[in-house]
Amino acid sequence: MSLTPSDTAHVLLALVVLATCAHGVGHVFKRLRQPQVIGEIVGGLLLGPTVLGRISPEAQHWLLPPDGPTAAVLGAFYQIGLLLLVWLTGSELRTSDAGSERRTIGSVAVSGLVLPFACGLAVAQVLDPGELSGPTGSPATLALVFGMAIAITSVPVISRIMLDLDVLGTRFSRIVLAVAVVEDVVLYVILAIVLGVAQAETSDPHGLWSLIGTDSLPLAVVYFTAVPLVFLLVTTRWGPRLFAALSRCAFNVLNLQSPLAFRISFVFLLCAGCIGLGIDPIFGALVAGMSTAGASATGASATGASAAGASATGAGASAAAGASAAAASAVPAGEAAAAAGSSHQTLRSVSLGFFVPVYFAIVGVKLDLARHLDLVFFCWFLVFACVVKLVSVWAGAAVAGESRGSAFHLAVAMNARGGPGIVLASTALQAQIINEDFFTALVLLSMVTSQIAGVFLGRAVRAGRLPTKAAQPPPEPAARHRPPRVQQEQL
Repeated sequence: MSLTPSDTAHVLLALVVLATCAHGVGHVFKRLRQPQVIGEIVGGLLLGPTVLGRISPEAQHWLLPPDGPTAAVLGAFYQIGLLLLVWLTGSELRTSDAGSERRTIGSVAVSGLVLPFACGLAVAQVLDPGELSGPTGSPATLALVFGMAIAITSVPVISRIMLDLDVLGTRFSRIVLAVAVVEDVVLYVILAIVLGVAQAETSDPHGLWSLIGTDSLPLAVVYFTAVPLVFLLVTTRWGPRLFAALSRCAFNVLNLQSPLAFRISFVFLLCAGCIGLGIDPIFGALVAGMSTAGASATGASATGASAAGASATGAGASAAAGASAAAASAVPAGEAAAAAGSSHQTLRSVSLGFFVPVYFAIVGVKLDLARHLDLVFFCWFLVFACVVKLVSVWAGAAVAGESRGSAFHLAVAMNARGGPGIVLASTALQAQIINEDFFTALVLLSMVTSQIAGVFLGRAVRAGRLPTKAAQPPPEPAARHRPPRVQQEQL
């Protein structure tokens, strides 16, 4: 299928306007020390029915029509932007050696995830499902989405906020990111289950589930619980090794010609594999990000070890020969690692430079605050979500022995929902689990909580209550990691 010249021009113009508004308003928000993602959504909001549609409905309908070839192509860009955003999220989900913070991480992860999720489930039981659910939504799936909206935390947004404030790399940031990684992985698994159960209840199931040929809800719950968990465990264990092995394969023509094309294809293949299993493709994008990031880290460490081994070998003719051979073998490994790192950075730059801003702008276009914003519901929903999350995280940090100030800073940071909250809203609306009123409330919740986190943490840094990386001394190494010379002096 090909587009006519007029349709092509229409699509290109729409993409240029979306990208320009997203980056323009995002830049303004960045200069105001606000999360850039909020500005990108506001840029789309200006082009949607909320602003442009009120000023000139004909112009808004022509620029961004709800159907036709332009709408179909923009829908494809929207979906690709969503998958790349989740891939970026997965690439940020890296575990680190937390050391002495493990007690705080464990306590905050349990209290900050279980308590908000349980409170969300409880409150959802007293709500009228008809006011929030979509055509395929049910009381069970709506309650799960409600619980996830209360419990979710944004890794990309809070990482960017801490980077801008020079907090990344401190003890505070290590705790926040470690807890956020655990929460996001668990909630993405729950989201995959919810989306799978929702599509199983429709008349048009897809993938492996459609071949089973049954409409049993208990069997659907078992299937869509087991399959995402098994898929996550397998890809977490073997995904980085598989990606690294394919990258080194001499017959991988795609990687030899373009490591960037191979990386994109790997992401899309895992997404297509999830669709084949009957689960949502965003789960494939998540594990693809975890796999490619893990493979890059493994390759870098292996290259560094090879180079160190080559330079450390030193005495005698045989040792010199061994060092030369090791160095020679490390050269192509180093080149491969450099190419992998470059392709990862290129895909990240292209995603954040075009596809993800266009996705956020289209999310803003979908918002119709005049018709789909229930102000009363949003106000109590915002207060409830913030209070439950703040109290839960603060309590977990206090139980772990954190000071009141440290516990409060952790609670504010973990309250930012950002990108993952918007992904939850987008996918739930796309699966018709929720209606546009609840979609609007979820997006606004993610925007407001991200702004709150940025403002409060920025003030804490400027007031000296939250130490920056430059002001915080490096952590003292544990006794078992001390150099032998120090141990001998103590003896």
